[in-house]
Amino acid sequence: KRRKHAPAPARMGANASTAGRDAPAAAARYMVRLRDAWGVERSEEIAGDASTAMSLAITDAKGAYAAVVVSGANRENDGSLAMSLSPDVALIQNEIPDAANRVFAEALPAKTRLIWNAAPARPWIPEVGARTDLLVVNSLEAEDLAGYTDAEMSAYALNSQVRGSVIVTLGAEGALLARKDGNVVHYPVASTEVVSSHGAGDMVCGALAACLAEGSDLVPALDFAQTAARLFVGARITDRSAITGSVVRTAQSG
Repeated sequence: KRRKHAPAPARMGANASTAGRDAPAAAARYMVRLRDAWGVERSEEIAGDASTAMSLAITDAKGAYAAVVVSGANRENDGSLAMSLSPDVALIQNEIPDAANRVFAEALPAKTRLIWNAAPARPWIPEVGARTDLLVVNSLEAEDLAGYTDAEMSAYALNSQVRGSVIVTLGAEGALLARKDGNVVHYPVASTEVVSSHGAGDMVCGALAACLAEGSDLVPALDFAQTAARLFVGARITDRSAITGSVVRTAQSG
């Protein structure tokens, strides 16, 4: 996920940095070059000897997908950092050990807004949930975590487990936003012809992080993120690097 999470906010115009473990394989070196190309700061990346992680995406004719994840160097991540970070927004995900997310979240300064993309779905981490300002999951992950087949009920239930808000993405149907006032609101998204939805959630998270770091309120940030994801899933893979913050804002105003 770091290959997609880290460049996304940078492409949207944010100053982005990444922390984690890198493997020596060619695939890992390609990912490093990708982050470098977008100006992602990497001082908290630690090189190791472990194998490269692999995510196998299975896509159908309509662009929907499922993935099988095999962890590699990620397993060595203990969440510790070489220096004290003080970001405006931090984004974590579930392809590293639970303990690493717990350590990282607890070390963040109080001012940092923590986005937890709890994907793939794994057993809930109460300490991370208590520090989470924005939980982002898709409808299947929400069902796994909350135990409800209804996405709205899942969003409402998960909202009681975090200190902030919950976004449940619904693919072509948009997203649900659950806030502490008890309201769960549906935000639709414009339709588009889908090439592939693989990576759409990562784009949503990266765009949200960029907007929130700029001081945006959550609803405008969600609209920006949904527009970015719509452009992303409708573009050929070779054209996706052209989706920048300015392109997304043009699409919003068009």
